[in-house]
Amino acid sequence: MTAQTLRIPPRLGAMLGRLPAFPGSMLFVTALNLALAKQLNADVTDMLVGKKLRLRVLDAQWAFDFAWRHGRFVACQNGGSADLTISASAHDFVKLARRQEDPDTLFFNRRLAMEGDTELGLLVKNTIDAIELPVMNLEPFKPQHVMAQARAHFKSLLSGLKPR
Repeated sequence: MTAQTLRIPPRLGAMLGRLPAFPGSMLFVTALNLALAKQLNADVTDMLVGKKLRLRVLDAQWAFDFAWRHGRFVACQNGGSADLTISASAHDFVKLARRQEDPDTLFFNRRLAMEGDTELGLLVKNTIDAIELPVMNLEPFKPQHVMAQARAHFKSLLSGLKPR
């Protein structure tokens, strides 16, 4: 099966593109935190502070904006420019996550694009290459794990509120 046959159909992509972006960004950063946050070195996270990153899934017409704050990835409202935008099809992102495709190959074949801060782009690419990840381990993404992470996040948010 070729990559062309696995693309999200344009009509479905157009429908997905109409969905609000922020909830998707929240789900994306939850998955990112489960998979990567604890494996990042301090020198990497120091370079991420204050930088807005955007992941664009071209065929789904989605864009996930996020940043590194307080020791974790957080969702940002979409809009405005990002310090680094990484764009590819859903299929190519899945192939990257499963380590079935090399980012350099996708980049030179014009299937992966990085726009913005070149130094930040190289940092992200080299960091992902250096991290020993299981091949797209879906265990942390099971609903009970994602819900536990979301509960803990909202509990920490609510604990900071003062009663009236």
